[in-house]
Amino acid sequence: MNNYKKISTTNEPRTELHDALGLTGAEISINTLPAGASVPFVHSHKQNEEIYAILEGKGYAVIDGEKVELTAGDFVRISPAAKRQFFASEDSAIKYVCIQVKENSLEGYTMTDAVV
Repeated sequence: MNNYKKISTTNEPRTELHDALGLTGAEISINTLPAGASVPFVHSHKQNEEIYAILEGKGYAVIDGEKVELTAGDFVRISPAAKRQFFASEDSAIKYVCIQVKENSLEGYTMTDAVV
């Protein structure tokens, strides 16, 4: 049995990797909004923070009523309780990765969790 799983994504507007990769500690989705489009709802979470990595294009998020401009190369962490909604700009699509993990659950990282 392999200790890894590899998949390739398609050009779907949203791809969730939880089931496809058998994730046990995170939810990851790849999302594309066409120019002028938005996520059709405002949402928050009970316990999971989200990290957004903007891969292509530009747009903005409204987080607790504040407009936050986004462009390729930007990363944003949003706490669970924050209300958020994402928008593509009128003249550009936006493609982003959303990583969702339980807030305050990280017990180790790169250097403290590595076994050499």
